[in-house]
Amino acid sequence: MSRYVIPLVCLFLLVMQGMAMSLLPAKLVYSDLLITPHWILIFLFIIAIFYDKDHTYHAVWYGLMFGLLIDVVYTGVLGVYMITYTLIIYVVHGLKKLVHANFPAAFLLAVIGLILADALLYIVYSFVQITSISWVDYGLLRLLPTLAANMIFFTLLYPLVKERVYDWSEEISNV
Repeated sequence: MSRYVIPLVCLFLLVMQGMAMSLLPAKLVYSDLLITPHWILIFLFIIAIFYDKDHTYHAVWYGLMFGLLIDVVYTGVLGVYMITYTLIIYVVHGLKKLVHANFPAAFLLAVIGLILADALLYIVYSFVQITSISWVDYGLLRLLPTLAANMIFFTLLYPLVKERVYDWSEEISNV
């Protein structure tokens, strides 16, 4: 069952990610703040923490596939999100071995992963000269608002999917 549900949820989040800015108040959208929804990445962090075992890398493969879809649908540079999501989910998958799988640990791993992913995206886009804001402006106007918005999404998503994801993991283990 999870074999089909996880990609469908990611596909739904891909569509919703594009509409996320229209859900925010106009004063926030048209301000100097740049908020980037990373909803698929947040969901895949939960998959990496609660679904994947130490020897399975389903979240990494989903990160590769849906990172490529994000590149195709939303960006002009092919491969940036694909490589970033894959690499960061792999790092979070490795870091989960150091902590217990509970809300504070998952929240911390999501914060670390999100900061790493967004910073890596900024570095790549700076390197190819798509963005030219300074590190200070990036930190204040993009990283902090993006981190805050995505962690609110994580806090809302976590109780909805954590038990289901864990049950799917047990279902796969028993097969």
